[in-house]
Amino acid sequence: MMNNSERNWWHDAVFYQIYPRSFFDSDNNGNGDINGITAKLDYIKDLGVDAIWICPYFVSPKADNGYDVTDYRDIDPDFGTLDDWKRMCEEIHKRGMRLFMDLVVNHTSDEHPWFIDAASDRNSRYHDYYIFREAKHDGSEPSNWMSVFGGSAWQYNEKTDSYYFHLFAVKQPDLNWENPKVTDEVEDIIAYWADMGVDGFRLDAFNNIDKDQSFPDVETAEGEKYGYAGEYYVSRPGVDRHIHELYTRQLGPKGLVTVAETSYCSPEKALEYAAPEREEFDMLYLFDLLNFDQEGYDKFSPLPFRPSNLKKVLDEWISTLHGKTYMALFLGNHDQCRPLSRFGDTGRYRNESAKTLANAMYFTEGIPYIYQGEELGLLNTDFASIDEYRDVEVFNYWYDQVSIKGEDEQKVLKLLRERSRDTSRSPIPWNDEEYGGFSKHEPWIRLGSQYKTVNVEAQEKDPDSVLNFYRELLKVRHEYVQILKGDLIWIDLDSDEHISYVRKNDDGILISLNNFTKEDVTVKIPEDISGLKVLLSNYHRSDIEDETIVLRPWECLCLGKKR
Repeated sequence: MMNNSERNWWHDAVFYQIYPRSFFDSDNNGNGDINGITAKLDYIKDLGVDAIWICPYFVSPKADNGYDVTDYRDIDPDFGTLDDWKRMCEEIHKRGMRLFMDLVVNHTSDEHPWFIDAASDRNSRYHDYYIFREAKHDGSEPSNWMSVFGGSAWQYNEKTDSYYFHLFAVKQPDLNWENPKVTDEVEDIIAYWADMGVDGFRLDAFNNIDKDQSFPDVETAEGEKYGYAGEYYVSRPGVDRHIHELYTRQLGPKGLVTVAETSYCSPEKALEYAAPEREEFDMLYLFDLLNFDQEGYDKFSPLPFRPSNLKKVLDEWISTLHGKTYMALFLGNHDQCRPLSRFGDTGRYRNESAKTLANAMYFTEGIPYIYQGEELGLLNTDFASIDEYRDVEVFNYWYDQVSIKGEDEQKVLKLLRERSRDTSRSPIPWNDEEYGGFSKHEPWIRLGSQYKTVNVEAQEKDPDSVLNFYRELLKVRHEYVQILKGDLIWIDLDSDEHISYVRKNDDGILISLNNFTKEDVTVKIPEDISGLKVLLSNYHRSDIEDETIVLRPWECLCLGKKR
């Protein structure tokens, strides 16, 4: 079981994720910035948040929107200055919140000084900071591994007459963690930011840092030149070794908490990563949590949403980790489309379903991670053409599907509007003014078209808004947090009509009931209802009279009592 040391403050926490380029633009140049975050800290605090995770703001050419770093110790000028960052950090702590930063060390930018030097000369002191390999005898890539963003994972470098490895974009060369100097560099980066006040790190793609150095060829799908090679770079033993070393040298002694982005992760491996006695990761941000409505790991091959499948994947992970650690709970993030467009009702029951999604997810077992705009019930941005997108993943997919395979452009655009990352990266609408009050300058990426009616200012004034429901939900969560450490008992696990469950222990009981249809649905509470209070309702119920409840379309209820 988990211990109760001071380091485990996060067990009771709610996190808020900020995509800084799209949060708030304080200097009106079209890009969100550090001072924009500082200006809106009271908004975040009033939501009921305990910790803030901010996506990268390091110096970067932004080939992958900041996940391609050229300087780990300074702020990109588009986001502000180091003094701006220090002020933001201080103001976050003044409000009793904690600050997490995104640490991207599976790879750097190809414009990082290390890589520029490494790629210029085989004898460079930095050459072994990266993964270079010779071509095959026929001059082709060292292996047929496919990049996450499509195409080969190898790029030819003329100056060294060799290929470098990039698991992600061409401009994101992977670091060579077989070189102990890389670990030393990362340790120094962690120490640098910890000494300035960071409370923890979200570790990007960290379970990919250890690659099989033989880089064997893999099987490919019919008609494809490159194949998925996850068995040779996902959750290999070196990941445990490297994170434990960082824990021993910096993370543990400084009391820093880590949340690790993990994909393609088995339950058995997750247990090892999160076991406190192993001193590796604290929390797991399992991308596998939201893969249930697509074919395998292909987001552009969506399947119909079935609530039973969401329950089953939650049940698997919760059952695996119960009593050992807590996973991150999330419905969306910067790498996913908007949850309301994906799982909810975008028409008549838009507001009701936005509230129901939150009520269904954030009382299960885990730590809520609310992605900016989710608390407003934002929909996917309705981009009209490929020219309105900004994401390297989108452009690579478009090139592969339209230019190479000849797919219909409108079919591909429809998929991109449904599932691409840019659909959730548009600026936050703060009011109904031009550009949604995000900036007085045209933003770096277009806003969604509904900002005139769906914005923070309008929802602040509306007591029945999605925003105010989220505030009430997080109050209830904090009040009942001890009960949420108890058992989770599903009600009709196989039902595709509703997601409902009971949380209980010696401290009391909490029941979450959620209709996921446009019709009335009957749910029977398998508990004594005496003394149960209505804690949340999106239909303004004030009490219940019977253990059999008819939920109206997209209705949610949260009931509870303390012992």
